[in-house]
Amino acid sequence: MAQITKDMIIAEIIGVDPNLAAVLMASGMHCIGCPSAQGESLEEAAMVHGMDADQLVNTLNEYLATKNN
Repeated sequence: MAQITKDMIIAEIIGVDPNLAAVLMASGMHCIGCPSAQGESLEEAAMVHGMDADQLVNTLNEYLATKNN
C-alpha cells in the first residue's frame, strides 16, 4: 500500500489515487487544480493555507487504508 508523506508533491499524491484530490479539498485545500499547487509539496501547500501537514498526511493515509480494506 502506498503511503503519503508531507514531502510528496501534490501531483504525486493525486497520482497515487485521483480520489485523494477530493480528500484534500474536503480538508480545506481548494487549490488542487492550481498550477503552482502541482509543484508544491504537501507540507508547503499546508503552510501556505495555515493547515497542519501532519494531520493532512494522517487523513490521506487513513483514506488509503480504508479503501484498501
